Amino acid sequence: MSKAIKQLEMDTLNRTFKDVRDMVLLSVSGLNATLDNQIRLGLRKKGIRLQVVKNSLAKRVFDGLGVKITKAWEGNTVVAWGGTSVADLAKEIESLAKKNDKAMKVKGAVTEGQEISFAQALKMPTRAEAIGRVIQLALSPASRLVSQILGPASTVAGQIKSMGEKKAEGAAA
Repeated sequence: MSKAIKQLEMDTLNRTFKDVRDMVLLSVSGLNATLDNQIRLGLRKKGIRLQVVKNSLAKRVFDGLGVKITKAWEGNTVVAWGGTSVADLAKEIESLAKKNDKAMKVKGAVTEGQEISFAQALKMPTRAEAIGRVIQLALSPASRLVSQILGPASTVAGQIKSMGEKKAEGAAA
């Protein structure tokens, strides 16, 4: 490959991956064209893309983008990115890898530009789960405060009510 072609390929990879911070790296070999096309179409419907990359060029591009990947540059490499979060992406890739275990091997994952193991990516919360946790944490102090204020007040109100009922019974008798 000439230097000009390598530079064009690197420029294309730079444009493609400049805003991508979450991805899964795979090794895919032995898929026939029909199955490969079906997998790509199914993933594209979910907003996930696949691209085969040349290891030496991709390593240079990712290093330039500040994404340090050290363990995935042996053998053929396919980069999967997209979806709503690295957890969603990892779960989709895991289901495909289980169906095609002889042809697809997961090499690792990247989240927010940091290399992590694929097992860690599977355990991470999805975007919706993370937003729910943040909202829960934000509302938790307020709900505790309300329960602490209402707890003693309801006790006092219950005591006043029972005293009123006792007086009503004493007056009726």
